[in-house]
Amino acid sequence: MKSCLCVGAQGLVMTCMPGIFLLTLVLSGPTWAFLSRSNGPDHISISRMALIQKVTETCQAVAAASGHEFKTTGSSPVELVQACLGPTATGDVSGAKFKSALQEIYTQNGLVDRDLVNSAPHHFNSEAFAEGRGLIIEGLVAIKANIRKENFQAARETLGRVLHTLQDFYSHSNWVELGYTEPYMNLIRLDLPLENLADVGTATCNDCANGHCPNPILPNILKEKKLTSGYMGISSADKPKGKCSHGGAGDLTSSAEPRGGISKDEPNSDNVDFHNAAVNAATAASLQLLEDIRVAAGDKNFLRMMGIARSSVVCFVIDTTGSMSQDIQEARMMVYKIIDRKKGTQDEPSEYILVPFNDPEFGPMIRTSDPEKMKSEINKLTASGGGDTPEMCLSGLLLALTGAPDSSDIYVFTDAVAKDLYLKDTIMALISSTKSTVSFFLTNPYGRRRRSVDDDSLGDYRDLALASGGQAIHVSKSQLPQATDIILDTSTSALVTVLQRARNPGQQETFPFMLDESIKHITIYITGQSITFTLTNPAGVIQNHNEASGKLGSINPVGNLWRIRLNDDNMKGTWKINIISNQPYTLKITGQSTITFIYDFVERFGGPHPGYAVLRGHPQAGQPAILMLSVIGRKGPSSVTVGYVSLVTVSGPETVRNSTTTDMGNGDILVTVDAVPEGEFVVSLKGTDKVSGSGFQRQSTTQMSVSKVNIKAVADSSMQPGKTFNLPFGVMTQGSGVLYSISARNDKNFPMSKPPSLNLTTGQYANSSVTITPPADTPSGSDVTVTLEAKSSSGADSNYIVLRFSVVTKTTDFVRPVCGVVNVQADDCPHDVSQCKPFQWKLAATISDGDGTGVANVSLGQGSGNLTTSLLSDPIIQANYTASCCSQIVEFIAVDKVGNVGKCYHSIVRSAGPPTLPASLLLWLCLLVSALTIGFSFK
Repeated sequence: MKSCLCVGAQGLVMTCMPGIFLLTLVLSGPTWAFLSRSNGPDHISISRMALIQKVTETCQAVAAASGHEFKTTGSSPVELVQACLGPTATGDVSGAKFKSALQEIYTQNGLVDRDLVNSAPHHFNSEAFAEGRGLIIEGLVAIKANIRKENFQAARETLGRVLHTLQDFYSHSNWVELGYTEPYMNLIRLDLPLENLADVGTATCNDCANGHCPNPILPNILKEKKLTSGYMGISSADKPKGKCSHGGAGDLTSSAEPRGGISKDEPNSDNVDFHNAAVNAATAASLQLLEDIRVAAGDKNFLRMMGIARSSVVCFVIDTTGSMSQDIQEARMMVYKIIDRKKGTQDEPSEYILVPFNDPEFGPMIRTSDPEKMKSEINKLTASGGGDTPEMCLSGLLLALTGAPDSSDIYVFTDAVAKDLYLKDTIMALISSTKSTVSFFLTNPYGRRRRSVDDDSLGDYRDLALASGGQAIHVSKSQLPQATDIILDTSTSALVTVLQRARNPGQQETFPFMLDESIKHITIYITGQSITFTLTNPAGVIQNHNEASGKLGSINPVGNLWRIRLNDDNMKGTWKINIISNQPYTLKITGQSTITFIYDFVERFGGPHPGYAVLRGHPQAGQPAILMLSVIGRKGPSSVTVGYVSLVTVSGPETVRNSTTTDMGNGDILVTVDAVPEGEFVVSLKGTDKVSGSGFQRQSTTQMSVSKVNIKAVADSSMQPGKTFNLPFGVMTQGSGVLYSISARNDKNFPMSKPPSLNLTTGQYANSSVTITPPADTPSGSDVTVTLEAKSSSGADSNYIVLRFSVVTKTTDFVRPVCGVVNVQADDCPHDVSQCKPFQWKLAATISDGDGTGVANVSLGQGSGNLTTSLLSDPIIQANYTASCCSQIVEFIAVDKVGNVGKCYHSIVRSAGPPTLPASLLLWLCLLVSALTIGFSFK
């Protein structure tokens, strides 16, 4: 580790240690894919430390550029996101998206230990250095390409896997035993060679009979600085003669001479110093990789990838057939209302998505974070065509579900039934996988003959809405403006669901629900026909359905929807609503609160690093359901107490299955439910808000059910345009062995082949594969969502798996942009820095990517001056910089078209004595001295 000393004002000495300056701000999170077998650091804690530090650094930079102070009130997700978004936007902000983004990265990190345990390159085992680095470089290319296309979920998933492989290098190789403390930059730089590798015929380890030797590496390997890693054998003890083993109970090679192992996964009495050194190096390497991604992506997109955003995405799926003119106009007005009313608040959407559909066309999907562009796009929609047949509604919805971020709110406008009902099972799988909420606004058509959306044909839309926690609202076209107020209600930050129930057939029933002090803007929605109801607050005050404006709130009926908005001054406690109807109806109660929870169903797995993996389909029937759940409070996880977690059926008769919980610390809970309800169920959570002392109630929206069939497949690599990709998968049932039909679809309509069916034997996996061929013109950075489904011949049992793949053009450009100084004019700058204010200095430089893909952008990394660029002659760019003489250091950042980053420094510091400079300049002087940078050069 290099360090430097900088002498500050009044002789103050500052020590700088690049790469190991770790913030103490840490967010909690369980080891979702494997449990640490010690109290020491593991992949998750290392990733967490690096991610939080890099997010914090980025937020600080964004705040500084915006002219406001970055100041957190605590270390919880809510408080960090609030500080990052800054003081200009008012209103509540939820940390759920940030926490979910972190969990996606942790999950993929841990899955490498389950799905790829036998792959030496993924763990840098068995001296697979070139192959391991190849995976890291391939992943980096994919991440940067995904971010350029704003496919942030695909970028996060790849990032989790890349971090695991990178971190394993320091634990599984002899890097720290060789005395190195800095990260091995060559692992993320393909333009730098892997040097001094031990070849397969070179012995590397001494025999360690008791398996606990401080350093079994051979002295000549240490002296010659030869790089090696331990061999790992789960099913065989074979390894080349004289080679080190990984070690541990799961490694069979550790019993073959030379015995023992060099893994530093856990701190043991004989390796604690090496373990700690590996943790420090792995953390610094993770920071190094994240910084490379951040600079290539830019601060804004890096934070978007990390889930730092104001509110949920607003997504419209709109029928554009002939009779939809009035509906399109209402959707257009609703977009304008959202943009105009919520601008400058925390409720302002972070992204807009629009998916039109007609017959037979649907799409394209339009995504933008620019509200003016969204206005322009929705203004282009016109109603035409259609005829007398149903429309491609589910095809449009499929695009939205795969293109929008998880947990989005999607609003569908149509006046016709779907002709593509064969997609219904796929839509159900995507709803369950993404946890997005879908609501339908259904109107009767005018002016043409076709099958309309009447009560008899509402069932499919009602099923999809209920499965997602949304609603199917059926109104006339003239009533549509009143019904769309629900979009203003739900396109908001910090939205939580208190209760949702459905009854079919209808019946009289009283539903209790609990409101806490933190929740506000409480709204009750009831959909159905022939409804009467009575609302009662904790003090016993009653309001009936026919009181439009009463003591408890305002009631607005429209079509089959009742919308009840409670008054803001109503008290906390247990409320009741009694509903009477003999027709099917749904009840949903929502509000705004920063107290919420996120969850995933998980399953246990064994191997060298046993733990829990997130389920990609329905939980298994006949087994306990296991959830990993994180509670988010107003002041962090310590500000709430969880009472109990249960699985509850949404549709009657209501069944509640309580659970046993294990506190993992910091708000993270492992939940086990021995008896799972039959049919569809949701997760219900009750607890106490310590800030106010009031009880709270929250419910998940997405319905789940169990299945006897299981599908396994792994997304561990990218596709290439024009090349066929093979996806192996396996299907197993715990029920009777029967014929299961296999369906496979992707959201881009890429050509696919699959087996039509598989004949299953109870308890045994039947293996097969799917092939997918992205067209040769597929843009690099695109992602494709693949849904595999298996259904029994009777249709009584089914399950699914949803996988996301990146499509990335093979990259051959790994050389970073370079620069050269043309001219520096700094003679006017005084030697006495205190006199600098009236004076300026200038610099001119050329920047080029040589024979690479070309420079995509040049930005100012450090310095408070003005940077302008112009094209001299392709591929050379002229950069001109002007700054006050008080700002004496400049850093240019040049990024080429595939994300290679070059950093360019120059300093005009002249003072030979202790400079009286601001601390920020002193820090950068430290970096310059540490890097031995003289003049102006790219790193």
